[in-house]
Amino acid sequence: MRFTIFQDSHIGGRKVNQDRLAYSYSKDVMLMVIADGMGGHARGEIAAEISVNTLNNCFQAEARTTLRKPREFLESSIQAAHRAIVAFADKNDMLECPRTTIVAAVLQHGKAQWAHVGDSRLYLFRGGKLATATQDHSRVQQMIDAGILTPEQAAVHPDRNKIYNCLGGVLPPTVTLSDEWPLQVGDSILLSTDGFWGQLNANFIAAKLEREDLLSLVPKLMEEAERKAGSESDNLSVVAMTWEKQDELDEQAGPSGNATIPGDMFTSSMNTTQQFAATKEVISDDEIEKAIAEIQSAIKKVSK
Repeated sequence: MRFTIFQDSHIGGRKVNQDRLAYSYSKDVMLMVIADGMGGHARGEIAAEISVNTLNNCFQAEARTTLRKPREFLESSIQAAHRAIVAFADKNDMLECPRTTIVAAVLQHGKAQWAHVGDSRLYLFRGGKLATATQDHSRVQQMIDAGILTPEQAAVHPDRNKIYNCLGGVLPPTVTLSDEWPLQVGDSILLSTDGFWGQLNANFIAAKLEREDLLSLVPKLMEEAERKAGSESDNLSVVAMTWEKQDELDEQAGPSGNATIPGDMFTSSMNTTQQFAATKEVISDDEIEKAIAEIQSAIKKVSK
């Protein structure tokens, strides 16, 4: 596969970055994933951390060369992440289970397929336009669908951050799955948390991508989103990919064709290595290490 890829996460005006994100790929298949820990519930960053790690671990365990059934993989791995969050909360006698949104995409055989829970979004841009997007599991999206609100009204509605579907909730999440999308040269897939998409119109992003390279554009878009939100900026995170021309010589190419990857090897980039660094003022280093070990234990149990 030949592609250009970018990821980054900003803490914004918050004390803790509860977003987690990653991408992982071999020569034939790639996973992109973002989770946004829910700030209205205890330790949302733990739920996001567990979710991204679970999907990455499941992906590398199942994608020997490619995923046999991407749709089933997305559904099962997201449900496994939910169970791992609940197991972590139960083991640690937490009064409330941590919660998170999630959006993930799989690319293989020149096609993309994705799944989401909550209001972290995926956009697919083609030819300077928004080709398709996920539909938020939110109160304001329900009101848009019912004709009560316009998208412009929803953007400033007081309930715009209220979602009804998440990982870590009382009920297992309802995962919304896409159809397969055959990719064309120049297509861009962008996953982001609401701190990013809530400040920038999708058509504005599409027009910019038509004129500027992903790697130079997206950092500027993140800065613009943070500037527009001001001191109240939420965490904002993006994983974005542009599909490049594929040919026989580039079959084993990684980002922009600059890396050759053996068929049974994966390259991963994750922001989960921060491991709750932003919260060290309220919990000790020993507690952080204990939490990390327990997260890994929970993931292993539900991934078997």
